[in-house]
Amino acid sequence: MARVRVIPAICSFASNLSKVPVMTRDTAYIPALRFYSLTRIFDPLLRALLKDEKFRGRLITQADIKSDQCVLDIGCGTGTLALLINRAVPGAKIVGIDGDPDILRIARDKAARADVDITFIEGLAHEVPLPSASCDCVVSSLVLHHLTTESKRGMLTEVFRLLRPGGTLHIADWGQAQNLLMRAAFFWVQLLDGFETTADSVNGRLVSLMVETGFANVQETHHEMTLLGTFSLYRATRP
Repeated sequence: MARVRVIPAICSFASNLSKVPVMTRDTAYIPALRFYSLTRIFDPLLRALLKDEKFRGRLITQADIKSDQCVLDIGCGTGTLALLINRAVPGAKIVGIDGDPDILRIARDKAARADVDITFIEGLAHEVPLPSASCDCVVSSLVLHHLTTESKRGMLTEVFRLLRPGGTLHIADWGQAQNLLMRAAFFWVQLLDGFETTADSVNGRLVSLMVETGFANVQETHHEMTLLGTFSLYRATRP
């Protein structure tokens, strides 16, 4: 019962941070779809090309979140995944973090219209302003392929710090192509998001990066062909 009592305090701490700006457009942050001018079309584009709610629904089912748990959504974007988690598990305490202030404004507006209590804070994946071992579950959708290999390691190391022992990480992102058609389709994602940052997906290195960070029970739990390439789900446990 002690862990359950700590969760509200943790999320209250996160709520107090929601107005603290920790990055600006002068930094090397890459927004969703690479350009700030494309932020507004992020949701419609994902719905049209990726059927993102289907994958996010599968990710939520995989995470098996409980109503007394604290969940961190890293790279929360417009808040779609956080809102879906709230709908599926109304009692969960949800914190979303993203480095793009414009996309966070969209997320907060969506949460306000839905009349749900979700905390959104501005920050980077490798510098999350939350206490160690404060999260039961961390989720992330379409974030890793924006990061260099070293930045991926930084994010995974931070997730490892944030998760309590036995806590789980659940990732939805691009995986290694199943065939030449999927490899060709993913080329267009690479043109937009960069060849360096997407190389780990192309070469199937995401699982090994999680293992190197110290996670256990790491596995690719699902992969599927889409119009933009092979999309995969991953799961890992903080020992």
